[in-house]
Amino acid sequence: MSRRKILRIDREKCNGCGLCASACAEGAIEMRDGKAVLVRDSYCDGLGACIGECPAGALHIEERDAEDFDEHAVADHLGKRGPADFPAPCACPSAAVRSLKPDAEPASAPAMPSQLSTWPVQLMLVPVGAPFLSGADLLLAADCTAFASADFHRRFLKGRVALVGCPKLDDARLYLDKLTDIFATSDLRSLEVVYMQVPCCSGLVRLAREARQRSGASFPMRLTRLSLDGQILESSSE
Repeated sequence: MSRRKILRIDREKCNGCGLCASACAEGAIEMRDGKAVLVRDSYCDGLGACIGECPAGALHIEERDAEDFDEHAVADHLGKRGPADFPAPCACPSAAVRSLKPDAEPASAPAMPSQLSTWPVQLMLVPVGAPFLSGADLLLAADCTAFASADFHRRFLKGRVALVGCPKLDDARLYLDKLTDIFATSDLRSLEVVYMQVPCCSGLVRLAREARQRSGASFPMRLTRLSLDGQILESSSE
């Protein structure tokens, strides 16, 4: 270990766009819970190629005691990564252009009526004191999920009050404050957070966790992550 130049990431400023992870050829940066993290000091060469890609000013080069840069460790690290671990061709994985192949729906499939029971649904438009929030089973969904999931109404929306938002495009701080107020005053029965597999979308999970902690509420929470074609990748309770 020696004193050298190395990357520092300001988590408060990071907006989870993923541009820095795409720019780092050594794979030293990963997106976790909607935030960029330095995986290991020895993977970072300290040259700062990633800094110019950050629109939020969250990346800095500082001088501190750190493991020496290890080219062999980097090669081994990159060699263990599969295609799914690498950023999409576009700098931001959530905005990568791609084509999907939806399954054809049988002509005889019955139409399901809408399960939407309240309005509005956009998080910033729903009043904290809205009566339908009291004692509700709440669904907090990233706004892309309803387009990706073919059975969104049946699987996620039925019997729930919906709040919809995008942690990347909207003001995350306002989301956090509003969710904290809702959680503190609504005596929720449960919360399900549905989000996409792209790194920035996991910011919605982070906001829900932090808001629940800040509010002092103790309702059960389920986290469900969807693939780009709407398949459930993982679902867990906490």
